[in-house]
Amino acid sequence: MTAIIDYDAGNIKSVEKALLFLGEETTISSDKDVLYAADRVILPGVGNFGDAMGNLERYGLVPVIENIVSRGTPFLGICVGLQLLFEESEESPGVPGLGLLKGKIRHIPRGEGRKIPHMGWNSLSLCGKGKLFEGIPDQSYVYFVHSYYLDAADKNMVTAVTEYGTRIDASVEQGNIYACQFHPEKSSLTGLKLLENFCGLS
Repeated sequence: MTAIIDYDAGNIKSVEKALLFLGEETTISSDKDVLYAADRVILPGVGNFGDAMGNLERYGLVPVIENIVSRGTPFLGICVGLQLLFEESEESPGVPGLGLLKGKIRHIPRGEGRKIPHMGWNSLSLCGKGKLFEGIPDQSYVYFVHSYYLDAADKNMVTAVTEYGTRIDASVEQGNIYACQFHPEKSSLTGLKLLENFCGLS
C-alpha cells in the first residue's frame, strides 16, 4: 500500500488518481499510524515552501517523516515535496526545511523571454543510475510548474537534470529517499512509468 501524506498540498488528488490508474492500493492520510504502516510514502506539494513547512509542523508530521525515512520505507517527494527534503529555500528565508538531504532551493534566474514560474514540458537528461527511471528513455519530456529549483550539494545523488536558464537538478535518489521537481502525475506515460517504478520498490 502507498500512502500520500495529507498536509493540505494542492496536488494530492491528482497523485492519488494516477496511482489508482496504475492499480496501486492508495490512501491519503496525516495519521502517523497509517503512514507508518504503508509500504511506500509520497510527500506531494504545490505552493510556498514556508507555508508547506508550516503545515507539516502544524500537523505534527515532521518527526513522522523523519521516522518513516529512518525506517527505510521508500519515500518520494514531488515538486515542493522535493524542496522540503532539503535544508532551505530562497523562497522563505529563515525557514528551515526537513534537512534530510543536503542542498539549497534557489530562484530560477530571470532572463529575456524566460517566463517564471516555469510551466510546461521539458526534457530530462538522465544520469544513468536512477531506479525511478528504469525503462524511461533519456530526453523524455515531463511537466514542470515551479519558480524555484534544487541545487543539490552532492551531485552524486542527482539522477536527472534539465535546463531552464540554469541547470536544474530535476530528480534525486539517496538511500530510500526519492524526489522529483516535476509532476509525474501530470507527465503522461513517462510519469506513470516513474510512479509504477516507485510502487515496485520495497
